[in-house]
Amino acid sequence: MATAPDDLLPAPVADTLVGLVPGLGPDGHPRADAPLVAVTGVTGYVGGRLVPELLAAGYRVRAIARHPDRLRGRPWYADVEVAAADAADPEQIRAALEGTQIAYYLIHSLGSGRSFESTDRHTALVFGQAAREAGVERIVYLGGLYPEGEDLSPHLASRTEVGEILLASGVPTTVLRAAVILGSGSASFEMMRYLTERLPAMTVPRWVENRIQPISIRDVLRYLVGSAAMPAEVSRGFDIGGPDVLTYRDMMQRYAAASGLHRRVIVGVPVLTPKLSSLWVSLVTPVPGGLARPLVESLVHEVVCDEHDIAEHVPDPPGGLIGFDRAVRLALQRVQDAAVTTRWSSASVPGAPSDPLPSDPDWAGGSLFVDERQVTVDASPAALWRVLEAVGGERGWYSWGLAWRVRGLADRLVGGPGLRRGRRDPLQLLVDDAVDFWRVEAIEEGSLLRLRAEMRVPGLAWLELRVEPTGTSDARSVFSQRALFHPKGLLGQLYWWSVYPFHGIVFGGMQRNIARAAETAERARTDRRVSAAGGS
Repeated sequence: MATAPDDLLPAPVADTLVGLVPGLGPDGHPRADAPLVAVTGVTGYVGGRLVPELLAAGYRVRAIARHPDRLRGRPWYADVEVAAADAADPEQIRAALEGTQIAYYLIHSLGSGRSFESTDRHTALVFGQAAREAGVERIVYLGGLYPEGEDLSPHLASRTEVGEILLASGVPTTVLRAAVILGSGSASFEMMRYLTERLPAMTVPRWVENRIQPISIRDVLRYLVGSAAMPAEVSRGFDIGGPDVLTYRDMMQRYAAASGLHRRVIVGVPVLTPKLSSLWVSLVTPVPGGLARPLVESLVHEVVCDEHDIAEHVPDPPGGLIGFDRAVRLALQRVQDAAVTTRWSSASVPGAPSDPLPSDPDWAGGSLFVDERQVTVDASPAALWRVLEAVGGERGWYSWGLAWRVRGLADRLVGGPGLRRGRRDPLQLLVDDAVDFWRVEAIEEGSLLRLRAEMRVPGLAWLELRVEPTGTSDARSVFSQRALFHPKGLLGQLYWWSVYPFHGIVFGGMQRNIARAAETAERARTDRRVSAAGGS
């Protein structure tokens, strides 16, 4: 696929905002007197990409997260201040915002269940008051584009309400309203991508004929960064969109063309409700039903910008905004290069447990079930670790693939993420990465990988994979594997004992096959070294 050089290695968005942003100091870092910016939602899709762009623009950044330890693997971690705070806790968020000039509000409860509206409303009210009391000079919020005078879907109505709450907070506020965001790893992009790639012919609901004005993630980030410099008297919402207005049908056909696929056969039918559509989307794409439904409901509306007033404060870049086809090419190139920095799955699954594995078994009330296995492997610790760090995703789980697929499908049917989330990167993991229906809770490079289950189970579950040297040979290592489960009530107890008989096949087979894969990789490396030595 041919792509222009600037598509392959895009420069920071700040390069087209010279004179609007502080710029870097002589040492290539933000100056000590640069404005301090607070960013919430840093573990999410947009927030995780915004932080490095703000740093490149010359802003000092304070990253706010409920669990700051989960940020340690981010490449920008050492360059930012980190504050622990729950945005819904008045005291915590006020303390986290103290001393900052700009606050980015990138929080919403998309797909989080029936109480999302009250949760979003409460968090926005708390944040707005805390920002005012902390002396914040501007709030920047990314909301959803919506048509005037229509009954909005629950999630679009909630995002609209959040923007109104922040505008009424007494702090000058910029509300950016975007429709479909095009970027590698975004939920909207992944939904369109998998529908188009997996279905050469499809029946679709009537909303595929609605007009949409999508926008590339790069342009969204540019508007977010540029909004920090708006004058104090500006406090309002702005529609933001790319240069193309398309129907969803057009978007799928143009995606197919950009990715080298044949034209799709798309037949509209009137009977697919948003609920049925979201179930269909969840079965075909990696996006689970709980997230697919609000996305689908938003597509029921025509979402086209009514104005482009944002250009008065953040001028369009010299080459213009990124069009649909170029945005798709850029996203696909990043997928192909395994350079997807954040994904829709970066944010935790709503309702999934987030507490770390307790070090004290008494935490579980005496009911922490453990399946523990250990084997010596004829491979170096480094070779074994490379196999462990690449587990899941396209490589699978090294045992009884049918059982894993059935378990993943069952999880999807009850609203869990299933196996289709895959991985952000095929070879490397960071803390808080999603790996199918697990999330990385802890990594000790070369020695420990701990995964916390986000599948729907009646309790809390972890899978711990550990590598240790034998102490007797550099070419041998010890592979320890633990599955831990803290049951919730009688149902949890029944669940454990019902699946326990299969542990030997699933976890035992997994351990044996991982060990074999490491040994095979070790032998191949040895053969290459011998061959190279012989050739010299």
